[in-house]
Amino acid sequence: MAQKENARSEKSELHPRNKHRSRYNFKQLIGTSKELKRFVFKNEHDDDSIDFADQSAVKALNKALLKHFYNIPQWDIPKDYLCPPIPGRADYIHYVADLLGSSNDGKLPKGSNIKVLDVGVGANCIYPIIGHQEYGWNFVGSDIDPLSIESAKRIVDANKSLQGAVEIRLQSSKMGIFRGIVGAREKFDAVVCNPPFHSSLKEAEQGTRQKWRNLGGNEKEVKHVLNFGGNKAELWCPGGERAFVEQMIIQSAQISNQCLWFTSLVSKSANLKSIYSALIKAKAFEVTTVQMSQGQKVSRFVAWTFHDEAAQAEWAKGWKAEPKPKTEDKAV
Repeated sequence: MAQKENARSEKSELHPRNKHRSRYNFKQLIGTSKELKRFVFKNEHDDDSIDFADQSAVKALNKALLKHFYNIPQWDIPKDYLCPPIPGRADYIHYVADLLGSSNDGKLPKGSNIKVLDVGVGANCIYPIIGHQEYGWNFVGSDIDPLSIESAKRIVDANKSLQGAVEIRLQSSKMGIFRGIVGAREKFDAVVCNPPFHSSLKEAEQGTRQKWRNLGGNEKEVKHVLNFGGNKAELWCPGGERAFVEQMIIQSAQISNQCLWFTSLVSKSANLKSIYSALIKAKAFEVTTVQMSQGQKVSRFVAWTFHDEAAQAEWAKGWKAEPKPKTEDKAV
């Protein structure tokens, strides 16, 4: 198993193609989305800002960003569901584009010939939005939570640019990741995943408390925001992130010829050792760890493929062909 470490020297910067490398231009964003105006104020440095501990303010900011930068005029999520930081989510997509390019002589593949599976698409549908609007890729988004499925479908249906490009599928099995979602003859060029971070509801609540304190919330208010930033299915699963990714690796080996690159975010660096061990056991041909930075926050994703260099190059030839008409392929 070949393993690579891709770390950038300038960790304070977002990906070069990320639209959010500059500070938020709130005047510009308010011009795009008037709803944001009531949340913007001058901070101690006399700069425009919002209260990032206010779920409504963050949602209004996301609506403005998606409308201004990604031509998504209609976006919303149910109360207490994960409201993602868009710059970091965009970074993941751009680095996945680079990863696909590494199998294509360095050329970034664009257009509807590229098909990506988002495991745990969530109520926000953020990865399909950014991936399609930036690169023209088609997406399948899967989730175990029916309310997330309903929300993601509403977003797709409400935005003309996403219609026909993003399909949302309910995962009915608690143990299923690819089983029940990926059809027997279906192929994906990449898989993206933001796995549940915590291993229990208690741990998730402790994490929310700490996040709230870091954002400046006081202790009296913390009991009202234990669901701030994600619901049960988005925040935790038995065994947490490590168990989820390891199960993902096991199931990826079962469909090794149906996907070029599998990827997953890994929040805890302490989990990498066991994840690498699982990849060796699964006989992945190549593994790469891509480091990402958003300000002081450092994150990463692990990517693996079961295809050698020749097979990767052969796979990439299909990206240059005319898009095939969509056919139904029942998941197994």
